[in-house]
Amino acid sequence: MANLRKYLWPTSLSGQLIGLLVLAIVFAQGVSLWVFHDERRIALVEVARDNILMRAVATVKLLEETPDAIHGRILDAGRSRFSSFWIDDTPIAKATNPSNTELRLISYLQKQFDQPRNMQLDLDRRDRSKKKHDDKKWDKLKPDAERWSDDEKPDGVDGKSADRKAWEKAREKLYRKRREHVDLALSIQLPDGSWFNANTDYRPPQRSIAPFLVQMLLTIVATSVIVALLMRRISKPLRQLAGAAEKLGRGESIQPLDEKGPAEIAALTRAFNDMQNRLTRFVQDRTRMLAAISHDMRTPITSLRLRAEFIEDDENREKIIETLDEMSQMTEATLAFARDEATSEDAQKLDLGSLLTSLADDQQDLGHNVTAEDHGRLVIRCRPFALKRALRNLIDNGVSYGEAVCLSYADINGHALIRVRDKGPGIPTEKLTDVFEPFVRLEESRSEETGGIGLGLAITRSIIHAHGGTITLSNPADGGLLVEVKLPLGV
Repeated sequence: MANLRKYLWPTSLSGQLIGLLVLAIVFAQGVSLWVFHDERRIALVEVARDNILMRAVATVKLLEETPDAIHGRILDAGRSRFSSFWIDDTPIAKATNPSNTELRLISYLQKQFDQPRNMQLDLDRRDRSKKKHDDKKWDKLKPDAERWSDDEKPDGVDGKSADRKAWEKAREKLYRKRREHVDLALSIQLPDGSWFNANTDYRPPQRSIAPFLVQMLLTIVATSVIVALLMRRISKPLRQLAGAAEKLGRGESIQPLDEKGPAEIAALTRAFNDMQNRLTRFVQDRTRMLAAISHDMRTPITSLRLRAEFIEDDENREKIIETLDEMSQMTEATLAFARDEATSEDAQKLDLGSLLTSLADDQQDLGHNVTAEDHGRLVIRCRPFALKRALRNLIDNGVSYGEAVCLSYADINGHALIRVRDKGPGIPTEKLTDVFEPFVRLEESRSEETGGIGLGLAITRSIIHAHGGTITLSNPADGGLLVEVKLPLGV
């Protein structure tokens, strides 16, 4: 499940934001569809109902102002696909327990006439199919057939037949077919006592999900485009900031970043530039201070050495001179380290295999047993001089304390892994981390002859860390010492 979610859910910030917005839009539109799915149908029914009521009022007024001879033609003209008008002796609408809506509509219709009228309204009349008509009423209802569609006409009925049973059967079938739709019945009493009846059977259009899907799709597309453009404006300076932080972690010198983008991103970039400036000044000040101290130590050390030459006791004189020489070596090594740190070296792309091969060749020219394995081309981004110095220190230690040194490398998950292995006695496990401290020497565990003053591994670790890498020591089961240096490719 975790792997499936990893592939289905985007990892980028813009992708996740767009995904969340799409889910929110789909959820909101789904809820809206569920809550308001019938609003359009209700609105259409209301419009159709109001239109039919006003047509009925206008027809009643026209009937009162015209002679009876043309009433049939007026009623025929007022009929439509969903409404039927006729005059009868009895009202089709029943006034039993009218609802508030029906009472409000009746009050509105009363205002359309100069004199109060006896009228009845039924907004939901579903028992029309049960109504029976006698022979006297039948001829007045026959024109209803003219508004039936061809698929609704019963066999043998053409709208002109006076077969009462055939017509009643046809009307019964029609009403059963339409009984689930909204019905409206209106009866208005005319001055002669007869009733004007209006009967409607409006069928709203079928509901379709296509407009909803198109609307939702357009909303998703528009939102995704806007969010993608916004996230591009935000993510571009963030990517630049991440790249600059990566280079700074490798010890590269970078120019201050442009403070662009939204206010929050610009503030973050400004804070990064300030941090870079403070770190650079701190390292430079520390290096200059270390160089100044080491330089100033030269004079008193030289003076003490001259004074030691006048000591008559040979044994004490030799010990004092030996100590002063060791202090002089420390001072010179510290100065050399400070000079290297003060030197600005640009990062370059370098083939790691070629670098290790050249270092092994240099050692072989000096008569040392150093070999380099070739694992193909592996390009890294580094400061060549500094990295050569760090690796040379490791090789020199291996040559000094082991019989042979083997160099190898590999690409491990986007990092270059360099292995330096010798065949010496190794280092006690509890002291594997102590050897990286400045001026720490392990003569008792390696050789009786001191090899330097104890700054080699400290300088090596400092250089590796400046490249954004790590260095670890371990004792393999078959003997010797294994040094592993892990560097980011940075290409």
